[in-house]
Amino acid sequence: MFDPRYLQGMAQAINQSSATEQALTTELSSGQRVTQLSGDPVALAANVGLSGTISQLDSFVQSAKSNESMMQVADNALGAVVTQVTSAISLAVNAGNGTASAQDVASIQAQVSSIRDSVLALGNTSYQGQYVFAGSQGSTTPFTLNAATNPATASYNGDLVTQKIQTPDGQKVAMNVPGASVFMSASGDLLGTLNKLVSDLGAVAAGGGSAAAIQADSTALTTALGVVSSQRAGLDSSLSRLTTAGTYSASQEAVYQAQQSTLLSADPASVATDLKAAEVQHQALLGVASALAGAQDLFNYIH
Repeated sequence: MFDPRYLQGMAQAINQSSATEQALTTELSSGQRVTQLSGDPVALAANVGLSGTISQLDSFVQSAKSNESMMQVADNALGAVVTQVTSAISLAVNAGNGTASAQDVASIQAQVSSIRDSVLALGNTSYQGQYVFAGSQGSTTPFTLNAATNPATASYNGDLVTQKIQTPDGQKVAMNVPGASVFMSASGDLLGTLNKLVSDLGAVAAGGGSAAAIQADSTALTTALGVVSSQRAGLDSSLSRLTTAGTYSASQEAVYQAQQSTLLSADPASVATDLKAAEVQHQALLGVASALAGAQDLFNYIH
């Protein structure tokens, strides 16, 4: 008689062999060494940690890219402001030298008025529907002009909030420059000075006013230009820091993604070898089982 326990063990061995063969086949086709917690709890726990880190880095990288673009738009606007104000200073110097005719001064007034309007428009620069110089009030037009007064008066409708982004290593980088700090600073009121210059030029063109007032405006405009340049330098510094942090985070993300891939990925050559061995073992077990089944039938026939 055959030992039932031997036959039961043989059946279990065949089932186990079949399961091993199936698991290796799945691993080879998916390229993943670990797909279930029972496969390698330590590896899967490490994978969860890596996934969290990768997600955080990717979120920062994407946010950094968007904010870099916004800051670049602001920087370009300030660069244009510098160009416009430099031209206004040159015009003021020419008008204040005491030799320009009333007609020449009137022409200069028109040019400075146009520059003032351009600077105001640059102060209202927007990016993706948000005003870049409005502080935290991105949906509010930061600057408005009341031309009914003489000199005309500019108003700032944003706030003084400097928004910041935190890098993965905990640094906080400023993302914006509130418009009041650039265009209406107590250290150099750019829009106020431009409005006064337009008014003083108009007075001289009309036969009144004085060249001294225009010269004073030129000096004040030079001071305001210094404020703009200083604020732009601060923005450029923040932009550089954010770009560096974004680049580093992207490289770290790639490193962690590679680690994650190595952690869970199968070795195709090794798996293929193991699968071949498992197939041979499985076929051998089936052969033994088949032989045992034939022998048992013969034994039962004899008895």
